Amino acid sequence: MNAGLEAVMSVALGVVAGFVTSIPGGPINATIVAEAPRRGLRWALFLGLGAVWMEAIYCTFAFAGFAQLLMKGWALAVIELASFTLMLWLGLKYLRGGTVPGEQRMEALVEEAFHPSSAFWTGFLRVLGNPGVLLLWITVVATLLSRGWLDNDWSSKWPFIGGVAAGGFAWFALVGWGVSRGHGRFEQRTLRRFSMASGLLLLAVAVVVGSRLVRLLAERHGGA
Repeated sequence: MNAGLEAVMSVALGVVAGFVTSIPGGPINATIVAEAPRRGLRWALFLGLGAVWMEAIYCTFAFAGFAQLLMKGWALAVIELASFTLMLWLGLKYLRGGTVPGEQRMEALVEEAFHPSSAFWTGFLRVLGNPGVLLLWITVVATLLSRGWLDNDWSSKWPFIGGVAAGGFAWFALVGWGVSRGHGRFEQRTLRRFSMASGLLLLAVAVVVGSRLVRLLAERHGGA
């Protein structure tokens, strides 16, 4: 594939991943819905910008952690199993409107330690204190790399990470615009519906990953 086209495909994949993974109900969405009617669209945009900056860092960490691991053949089966388990767990959590255990406590500890004074740093630190974001990106990265949907080199990873930031920011900007222009009519109930839809999508991905894992096990058993 042409290098330029490959980069464009990586960006597009990142935009979709960033947009979809930002939909589930979380601290950034909840903060925008609660505060944007009073503070305005500009405040919501800076909150979202801080959030996606930290999210891009988490995504980078996830890529760096898997780069060498994927060089080992045995790791692929382990990653497939982990991806299936995490996608299933997160899908059920978001479908039920739940949160990742410990995330609210971590967010409180981080904000108490750093005392953010601006919308940007509030968004940045709330994602930093949310372990579910890192967990989600580990799952996404593992799935993309193990299935060959993204090349295991940084010429593909950096465009993907940029796309993740752009996609996530697009979602937060959309929520901020809806809340600030709708004067509060964009309610938690709306986010709940989006979260359920995202949960269903994650469960669908879990089914795809699970079917591949079953096929790999069947092939290994048949070849034994």
